[in-house]
Amino acid sequence: MTSAPGTMGLGTAEFLGLWTVMMAAMMLPALLPLGLLYAGEGRGLAGRTSGLVLGYLIVWTVFGLLALALSAVAGRLAGRSDSVAVWVAAAVLIAAGAYQLSPMKDRCLAFCRSPLHILMRVGSYRGVTRHIRAGAYHGAFCVGCCWSLMVALIALGIMNLAWMAAFTVVITLEKLWRHGTWVAIAAGIGLIALGMLAPWHPGLVPGLHSSPMKMAGM
Repeated sequence: MTSAPGTMGLGTAEFLGLWTVMMAAMMLPALLPLGLLYAGEGRGLAGRTSGLVLGYLIVWTVFGLLALALSAVAGRLAGRSDSVAVWVAAAVLIAAGAYQLSPMKDRCLAFCRSPLHILMRVGSYRGVTRHIRAGAYHGAFCVGCCWSLMVALIALGIMNLAWMAAFTVVITLEKLWRHGTWVAIAAGIGLIALGMLAPWHPGLVPGLHSSPMKMAGM
């Protein structure tokens, strides 16, 4: 699929299904160490692991409703005024970059990088849904850590595989590498730079800009 403003003709169920697959591809590599630690050994390994992943993806699927709304707004804005939409895209990228440099990002990243904190927090969970709740708990901090990158992806092109791959690398390194904080900072600076370039190079933000070639093909 080619990146374009809006939801690209997808209905709510189709968009959320595609979004969930995207989140699984982008987020689960960084979840692997926690998943292995949480699964442990012995009986119930499959249930613990599948419950953790399910709860984690449920949170990101719910976030997909916001992504759907933002994509729809982006499509309408680009249809009404490409020039205004490009400036909005610039503001979105600069704001996303600024969040990467914020104390809140650093706090959420610290939780995401601490599997022992998660295990201690969810140790009191009981009942058949305890593993799903554990995944949702971790997923909530992950959303707090990475939501700005997902919003930036809407501006950069939600179907842009190159940006998806780049953000997957950023997310994985900032959570798993010992110098991950510097990766988050570098990503923030990069997004701010892209935001500053966007008004003069609108092709950088196909999520909020309809190129003449795409418009001619409609």
